[in-house]
Order: sequence, then C-alpha cells, then structure tokens
Amino acid sequence: MLDNRPTLPPEIARRRTFAIISHPDAGKTTLTEKFLLYGGAIQMAGQVRAKGEARRTRSDFMQMEKDRGISVSASAMSFDFDGRYRFNLVDTPGHSDFSEDTYRTLTAVDAAIMVIDGAKGVESQTQKLFEVCRLRDLPILTFCNKMDRESRDTFEIIDEIQENLAIDVTPASWPIGVGRDFLGCYDLIHDRLELMDRADRNKVAESVSMDGLDDPKLDDHIPEALLAQLREEVEMARELLPAMDRTAFLQGTLTPIWFGSAINSFGVKELMDGIAEYGPEPQVQNAEPREVAPEEKKVAGFVFKVQANMDPKHRDRVAFLRLASGHFQRGMKLTHVRSKKPMAISNPVMFLASDRELAEEAWAGDIIGIPNHGQLRIGDALTEGEGLRFTGIPSFAPELLQSVRAGDPMKAKHMEKALMQFAEEGAAKVFKPTFGSGFIVGVVGALQFEVLASRIELEYGLPVRFEASQFTSARWVHGPKEAVETFAAANKQHIAEDNDGDPVYLTRLQWDIDRVERDYPDITLSSTKELMI
Repeated sequence: MLDNRPTLPPEIARRRTFAIISHPDAGKTTLTEKFLLYGGAIQMAGQVRAKGEARRTRSDFMQMEKDRGISVSASAMSFDFDGRYRFNLVDTPGHSDFSEDTYRTLTAVDAAIMVIDGAKGVESQTQKLFEVCRLRDLPILTFCNKMDRESRDTFEIIDEIQENLAIDVTPASWPIGVGRDFLGCYDLIHDRLELMDRADRNKVAESVSMDGLDDPKLDDHIPEALLAQLREEVEMARELLPAMDRTAFLQGTLTPIWFGSAINSFGVKELMDGIAEYGPEPQVQNAEPREVAPEEKKVAGFVFKVQANMDPKHRDRVAFLRLASGHFQRGMKLTHVRSKKPMAISNPVMFLASDRELAEEAWAGDIIGIPNHGQLRIGDALTEGEGLRFTGIPSFAPELLQSVRAGDPMKAKHMEKALMQFAEEGAAKVFKPTFGSGFIVGVVGALQFEVLASRIELEYGLPVRFEASQFTSARWVHGPKEAVETFAAANKQHIAEDNDGDPVYLTRLQWDIDRVERDYPDITLSSTKELMI
C-alpha cells in the first residue's frame, strides 16, 4: 500500500479510516473512548469498569456488551481531529469468538492500530488479527498500553513484536520508568518530554519542548537515576532499531510504537498525531473488473457489515457502507449491483457509536450507515450504474454447529425470520437441511450462541434453546451444476442450504470430507465463501 497520489481532492486527502485491533482486555475500548474525547466528540470519558449507566462506553451499544463489558460487534465512529483531519474509527470485537466480524471490518479500513498490554506483550488474538492485516498489507501503528502498571522491559516488548509478528519496529516514544514509577514518555519524533497527570484521567499530558536528551531542562522533571536510564536506553534504541520510514510503514513492513496509559489519557494524543501525520489517505479498493480509486468522480462503495436492531423501536437494519470513491450526497440514487435496481439513499447516517445523525454528504474513505429492510447484505456494491464487484470480503465456515428450537413451537415462523436476519447480518451461519426440519446454526465461537439467544429474546420476545447437533462442521459445495446436483441427491442427509440458497455439505467427521474428495473428483468443498455479488 503506497501513498503516492498527491492529486486527491482536499476533502478526501484529510480522511483517515482505521480500525483498532487487540487481544481482549488490552484496553482497546478505553483507547477508543479517549479518541472520542480528544476529537471533541464526547465531553467526559466514562469508566469501562464503572457500574450501571456509567459503564456504557460509547462504542458498545448492544445490551450484552453493556452487561459483560466486552465488545462483540464492530461499530464505526466519525469525528474531526485537530481541525484538519476527519477520523473514521472502526472499533472491533477483541473477543476471539467474534473474529469474523473483525476480519470483514479490516477490508473496509486503510490502516490499523494494534493495542498491546505492556505486561502481556503479543497475545494469541493479537497475532491472529495481525496476520489478517498482513494479508492485506495494512499499515499498522502500535500502542503499548498500561505502562502505569507493572510491565515488561521495553526492549523485550519490541523484540517480541519483531520476532512473533515478523515486522520491524521503530519507537515513536520511549517510556520513563514503569508501574508506580512511570512518569511519562520522551517523544523521539519531536524531541519533547511528555509527562503524565495521575490526578486527572481526562487531562491532556503536559508537554515540554526539549533540545534533545542533553537538554539540562530534563533534570527539572526527571529523577537522576531514571534520566540516566532513559538516555542509555534511547541511545541503544537509536543504534539497534530502524528510524521512522513512512514508505516502509505504508507497505506494512514497519510499525511505529507509542507507549502510554489509555485510562490515564496518556500517549493517546501523540498516537492520534501519528495517525494524522503518517497514516494513509483513502486507498484504492480491489474490485472486478477493475480497481476503484478514491479520486474518481462517481460514487461507489461496498457493504462490509450489517447491524440489525441498532434501534429496537424501529426494527431496522443498518448496512455499513465504505465509500470507495466520489462525493456522496444525501438523496442520491445509486444502483444496487446485485439486484440491478436503483436505491434512493434518503436517510444515510453517520455514527458516533449508537448515536446517529443524518449524513448530508460523505466522501471516499467515509463510512455511512444505510437503514434498510433487508435489501442490503454484506458484500453488496452500490455504484452510479457500473457493475462493480468488490472482492476479498470473507465468510468463514463455522467451527461449532448446533440445532435451534423455539421455546414456543407456535412461533417457529418468527424464529426463522430472526435467524435469517442474523445470517444476513453475518452474526451466524444458518443452514436449512434438505432432509428433515428445523435449522442448524453455525458460529466461530461458543459465546456467539449466548449472544444470539439473548438477542432473539430481547429483540423478538422469543426464547430459543440451542441443542447439540450430530454435525461438527460445514463446507460450501462447488463444482459443475450437474455434478453438484448428482452429489446432493446422493448425500441428502448431509446437504443443507445457507441463507443465500447456496449448497452446503454438513460433516460429522474428517472422514466425510476425505470420502467426498475420493469419490467425487468434480466437487470441491470450501471452508470460505467470498461475499461478493
């Protein structure tokens, strides 16, 4: 990914569209909240661990997220920063049971912020999400959080990132002390001392300009032993680690790292400055039959997420659309490429988490919400007439399958409607077996069954129960039409349809898959399905 298009219109050039990724509990939701605070979007940061109403962080709008204090659904927020930049921030689920939502979200951003815990370093979920970023060559900025708690040696953290993630690391700041002795950081990019205010968690850190690390003014702010350690470590870091190179960063081979404490509002402003200064402008998007460049005059975009019942009073669905090109204005008629029908986009919204406001206009790089009644699905393209198909939005085979029953058999039809809605939203896979009755629901992680049961009851007033299924995995069936029909007829007890009507082979054992490969050479079983029209 290279940033070599100086001809972008100013409105597009000032946009920065990025996601925040991390292992659960690394502090991602707190960091998101502080971004909104610095962007002027909220006046006071709430505590993630506070009780009751105060616990509702702005990016967690689903009831279960509020109850558990974890993010299970990606949400998008747009706000201005520093008077010059427009940030489109996508908060993603940290819990691994919701990783598919995160994978899809990463197709809609131009960069990612990786949050790691200073005590724990690179954790398993961080590694998985990083690999997805790597597949897309996404530029990554790293934020090492919780430095005000006991944390690992700075060089050890950097070494672990370089070794585990095979990416070069350049320090943008350097911590002074750790845990209770943590005073702040030295900004290596701007030669500034940044001091943390422990008394006021919403206060921007004090910044003291320095003339390098030999400036005698440093003695006034840092105890002698810590200052000697800082000078020694920075000298080593400058010798051993690469300098900031924007080209390498944009290609995804180098990550700048900032150290801080999101809960204390420390290091956040410097990280945001880093996104503004180094982050990529809106990038070219992959599509068939051609790529789509942001500076193109005509509007084009793709749906990467559908969220149902964001407003339970209205029973609506909101499709999250990443604008790939052009200048969108409210009321425009766009072609829904899959159905080839025109759609008047009369009530598009911009988000500040669950708060929405009418979007009068939007530019390439922005994310807008389009309320609809089920017409829009993940992977759909909206254009000014051209038959584009945006590529690379994945759907993964579920790892857990269960059958589902309505608590009240008379409400089976309502349950079917609810399940289909969640399938279109991407919250679960729903399979209708051709043999027998009922539905089989597939998810990536067990927590998703809890979330689904909770949402079906909350949003539809319909208690459901999930039960063990004889099947353990699902594969999409591909091949010549005649071969697929012959295969389906011979394996009726294993065949189902997904919510798009595509054939799926339900398996009990690996032996089932091996048998198909052996006996049906024309049939391919796939664990992913690309969501494009």
